[in-house]
Amino acid sequence: MSGPWCFNHKNGVVRLVENSGSDQRPKPEGKVLVHIPSNEVITSYEILKTKLLSLGWERYDGGDPDLFQFHKRSSIDLISLPKDFTKFKSVYMYDIVVKNLNMFMVMDK
Repeated sequence: MSGPWCFNHKNGVVRLVENSGSDQRPKPEGKVLVHIPSNEVITSYEILKTKLLSLGWERYDGGDPDLFQFHKRSSIDLISLPKDFTKFKSVYMYDIVVKNLNMFMVMDK
């Protein structure tokens, strides 16, 4: 038995809401990272790496082996991304936006 529990405030009964198999699939997030100067949607880490390197970011290999990491010599900022691009979610996108003002933006698909 798995799934969310629902509490009914009227009668105080808690019940399990059963999910069908199709409801358990992860929903696509619906966000994309866009490189503003080129208006290019970032669809892979190769594209992102090229953009970050051109902005002065360098690969940082001294950290977690499960992450791609970038740092700038001129700052203390560190960008950490999951190695699996399918796990590249909006939280990582916004981290890139904040650390590269006016260079990237997050948009709905």
